[in-house]
Amino acid sequence: MYNFVYINTHDTGRMISPYGFDVPTPNLKELAKEGTLFTQAFCCSPTCSPSRAAMLTGVYPHQNGMLGLAQRGFSLINPEKHLASYLASHGYQTAISGIQHEVGWYLDLDEDAIKKLGYQSVLTTSSNIYEKEDLHLWDEANAIAASKWLESVDTTKPFMLSYGMHSTHRPYPIEVASNIDERYVKPEFPSVSNVGNRHDQAQYMTTAQYADRNVKRIVDALKEKGIYDNTILVFTTDHGAPLPFHKCNLKDDGMGISFILRHPKIGNGTVVDELVSQIDLFPTICDLLEIEKPDYLEGKSFAISLIDSNSKIHDEVFAEVNYHTSYEPIRCVRNKRYKYIRYFDETWKKLNLSNIDESEPKDFLMEHGLRDITKPMEAVYDCYYDPNEVNNIIDRDDVQEVVKHLRKVLKENMEKTNDPLLHGELAFYPHYKVNTKTCLQASSKNPDDYDSRGRGL
Repeated sequence: MYNFVYINTHDTGRMISPYGFDVPTPNLKELAKEGTLFTQAFCCSPTCSPSRAAMLTGVYPHQNGMLGLAQRGFSLINPEKHLASYLASHGYQTAISGIQHEVGWYLDLDEDAIKKLGYQSVLTTSSNIYEKEDLHLWDEANAIAASKWLESVDTTKPFMLSYGMHSTHRPYPIEVASNIDERYVKPEFPSVSNVGNRHDQAQYMTTAQYADRNVKRIVDALKEKGIYDNTILVFTTDHGAPLPFHKCNLKDDGMGISFILRHPKIGNGTVVDELVSQIDLFPTICDLLEIEKPDYLEGKSFAISLIDSNSKIHDEVFAEVNYHTSYEPIRCVRNKRYKYIRYFDETWKKLNLSNIDESEPKDFLMEHGLRDITKPMEAVYDCYYDPNEVNNIIDRDDVQEVVKHLRKVLKENMEKTNDPLLHGELAFYPHYKVNTKTCLQASSKNPDDYDSRGRGL
């Protein structure tokens, strides 16, 4: 049986070199050349805990209970349905080193809580000795811990190893790497090119480079143990970059993710342009490991894509937002060409600014009218002609059949998955920590910036 190694970063989107970006990630590029690169892979929710929870349980956030961030009071209804738990029940050794985002605060080391997800060995080192800007050093320490575990792992039994990084989450490392000249970097859309935004992008490139080096550490440890060619390796991230109109946004910049799967024997060097969702990971891994799939999974296996890159897995994929720092219920459906997005909170049509991470690009836009922008309650985008999704064509005569179809497909999926939004506003419980819709910053210390129904600060 094959082993399974799951490597993940935080807030990367597709902003790495295998996707054409001038970001120094040569080891990920090499992994893509050895494996299968998915160019049209999407998360189920472009916010940290819901994204990961959907991927690792195989059901949507509104089904598994993870409607918001784990550190803000949200949790899995059935943690035993986590992929680690499922593989452990099938005889796999399970270990984790580095962050997870499915229980509690990911910088805390609550071994008992983490083990409830199915991880038998918690290798994660303490993050307490690092400043937030230096958490790439914590990533390195956790990569070393994972490598040491691999050195002594019992190879007579298969294993699952999860290695999670804080990189490329903010705050970025303060110092820009010496091999990156910030004068000549291009800030990602929609950031204009100015001194502050170029510096911010250079800092991102620096943290991505650190993450890439840690990928090499894990790969090297597998090779040194002699088990690289007996291991399925997945690299992915949770959602888009921590930029305005990326993270916590259902446009492609928010829900589009890096996804590379390296199988020792099939798919090497393949590029797949068909739609896949992270909710498909669970059934795919079951197929590749030759384990029976549980019947509650919502995703579809894309194992066939490793053999036939043109094999269609989905006509559409779905994604959602419920809570990030503030309440912002959104649903979307995307097919190869068109995206339909619906906002369900009619009481607040401006941007939820606390759902946009603090950054130089945000500060610049705040100085130039960001708080005055409104969002359409319904939108349709033509992703062929408008890949940045800035031109809402929902009222155009020639796409009315498309609009009708996408509305229907989204409603059918919500009904099939018992989406509580069909019945009105989502439930709010006292243990939730939720910013008000008018709050400007997620980390505000002002009690007035928190919903009084929750525990607030």
